[in-house]
Amino acid sequence: MEQLNPAALARILDILHHAKDMTLATIRPDGFPQATTVSYVHDGLAIYTAVGLGSQKADNIQRNDKVSATVNLDYADWNSIRGISLAGTAEFVQGQEHIESVAQMFLYKFPAAKSMAQAAGPAPWQGLLFLRILPTVISLLDYRHGFGHTELYAVSAADRYAGSTACHEK
Repeated sequence: MEQLNPAALARILDILHHAKDMTLATIRPDGFPQATTVSYVHDGLAIYTAVGLGSQKADNIQRNDKVSATVNLDYADWNSIRGISLAGTAEFVQGQEHIESVAQMFLYKFPAAKSMAQAAGPAPWQGLLFLRILPTVISLLDYRHGFGHTELYAVSAADRYAGSTACHEK
């Protein structure tokens, strides 16, 4: 496994920037994975999503913070598949400033959420928890370099915030 390099980081960030959904896998109490499609935003390689308070995903993460995820771009044929899969940890976003920063990223990426948030009243994110997913390993898929082409990278703590612009409690 290679250490993440600037060229690979740029390709990964391009995928994260252009895709809208990811499949997030958490670990259920019986040890089986639970995979769910969720919308996300990112700041560098720190990926954020929202889950319902008391949801199975939230309960799973509270018990075991290990997660896996995939993000894929739309493609016209198999020779142009691009995406990432990752393993890492998830944690609940803490602190009002950090929560508001993540909420603003969601409103920017998903403008339709603004009308939903306004309709919800003064506490638009009530009942939701924001998660921060911090990858430790990323597999970069790029079939433009050949069918099945993948590159495996270790992600350091410093790599996670490369190109970051938001508030983080590191």
